[in-house]
Amino acid sequence: MKSAMVLGATGLVGRALVNLLLQDPRYQEITCLVRKPLARHQYNDPHNKLKPVVIDFNALQDYQGYFSVNHVYCCLGTTLKRAGSKAAFRRVDFEYVHIAAQLTRAQRADSFVWISSVGANANSRSFYLRVKGELENAIMRMSQLPYASAVRPSLLLGKRDDARTLEDIAKKTAPVWQALMKGPLKKYRPVHATDVARNMLALQRW
Repeated sequence: MKSAMVLGATGLVGRALVNLLLQDPRYQEITCLVRKPLARHQYNDPHNKLKPVVIDFNALQDYQGYFSVNHVYCCLGTTLKRAGSKAAFRRVDFEYVHIAAQLTRAQRADSFVWISSVGANANSRSFYLRVKGELENAIMRMSQLPYASAVRPSLLLGKRDDARTLEDIAKKTAPVWQALMKGPLKKYRPVHATDVARNMLALQRW
């Protein structure tokens, strides 16, 4: 039996992922590091596997012991609008995730899987994509991290607690996107959060 830890369990993908892990018989315990108490009704936990821990992400390194699991999943992420500044965005989407990867390595977990973005490129003119690309480079260059892998979704579909205009438009026009985006463009299709969560689970090292 395996144990897992999830960062970003309250987000769109994080919620879907935690529910998948709770139903997976290979896992006996799912630890979730969160900013505030979880809304238990959003998680199906019939076997009492869910172990939420409220932490201060600005002191993430102080919680190193929680990374003593088999698999670490990182679903942390925000938007420039929600973060309020480029510095705040980078703190969440680069610094927190990078520290999580370092703690995974320090505690010798078997693997680390995180959410990046389609088009991530350290040389991109887009600040968002540049940060995602810089993070990919930083993690993949880390020595002694046994196994690390990123999923690169496009616009996410699913029911959010907060409204996001682009994603709302993507939901309404999904049939058109599916028809037009074929071949090399297929990777840019909007994707459901549950499918991203399934991809993260499939990427883990067993």
